[in-house]
Amino acid sequence: MNRHALDKFVRHFQTQGPVVLLESQSPDHPAAVCSYLAACPQATIKAWSDKIEIQSPYGATPKVFTSDPWDALQAFQNEWGDWLFGYLGYDLKNYIEKGTSGNPDRLNAPDLFFMVPGVLIKYDLLKDKISTIKGERPPMKSTDRPGQEAVRISDLQSNVSQENYVECIRQAQQHIFEGTYYEINLSHQLQGNFRGDPFQLYKKMRSKGPVPFGSFISMDEFSVCSLSPERFLCKKGDVVYSQPIKGTTKRDPDLRKDEALKQALIESSKERAENLMIVDLVRNDLSRISQPGSVQVSSLFEVQTFGTVHQMVSTVQAQSNTTNPFEIIKACYPMGSMTGAPKISAIQWIEKMESYKRGIYSGAIGYITPSGDFDFNVVIRTAIIKDALLCYAAGGAITSDSNPLKEWQETLLKAKALTASISH
Repeated sequence: MNRHALDKFVRHFQTQGPVVLLESQSPDHPAAVCSYLAACPQATIKAWSDKIEIQSPYGATPKVFTSDPWDALQAFQNEWGDWLFGYLGYDLKNYIEKGTSGNPDRLNAPDLFFMVPGVLIKYDLLKDKISTIKGERPPMKSTDRPGQEAVRISDLQSNVSQENYVECIRQAQQHIFEGTYYEINLSHQLQGNFRGDPFQLYKKMRSKGPVPFGSFISMDEFSVCSLSPERFLCKKGDVVYSQPIKGTTKRDPDLRKDEALKQALIESSKERAENLMIVDLVRNDLSRISQPGSVQVSSLFEVQTFGTVHQMVSTVQAQSNTTNPFEIIKACYPMGSMTGAPKISAIQWIEKMESYKRGIYSGAIGYITPSGDFDFNVVIRTAIIKDALLCYAAGGAITSDSNPLKEWQETLLKAKALTASISH
């Protein structure tokens, strides 16, 4: 299959600088239409809080200055007027909602990273066809790199104990009872020792649980292996839509039991209530940048099936009143499915109740076209690797009727794409 050619191209281009692979891995999923491989950057932008670093052209001495990261990214896009591939970190919220990020951060990853690709390759899943949008793709015979070191992850442990996480949920439920917020997304971070090739880990994760919004990012100092089932925000022309996920249950190898689990999720009043809260939040976000009366819920409580879980997905769309991609993204950022509602209150309490900096986790990975269209995922089910350190966060939405112990167990279920990939 041509899809596997992308893997070989990744190997080839990794030796020439940063690589961003955005991969639809589920050919039977309605959102899985095409994959992109961006490589050989012409320019890059990174930000750590308000410290901006731009290499233009790539490889030149970096230009370092202080700025609002959103403004710097807007200026970077204006200068190049080209494709952009990369990610937005969760903590960019601080320049929208005036928040803070003071929790420990073992990774120190940039809060944003984007590149203008010199080579851009597209794979059409429906036609099983590869095309080149920019640059030249290498001959296949030169892309093989045999003898990859086996992946090893050891001492993988959460940064909090089960008891502490359960107690944190109980505190959150007390805040809900007091009216501070009515839903909050709380997470914890698994940390472990990593040895081997990050791209091998990505492929192992992909084989255990293919998703429509997978991504692999290779940088000098970091690698990101993301198996996300969730779309954050997509713009095509003047139509903008978001597909929040809230509601998860495990799969079962027995078809009859698996269908029963799926049906139980469909009928769960608790999961529907969680999903509806976020749908309302997304509707409110989109209304800020939409033409009057254009916001609509085109799909509500749709249950989609992935490799390891069934999940409840809704779709909210609108006609935008602006062509500026960053105005649209900022109006909806960070995504409500990763914060809770009301959003500002939830963001403030997440910072107080969690014990690590989210960073890339619960941000967004994707691309922006020269015309201003874009597509971004939600960064979940994601391993971030720096040297010999691997970090993988997992969380869930907490409401008044959440069962704290079950919420802990659900976070471990969400980490299955990682843990299953290293158990063989």
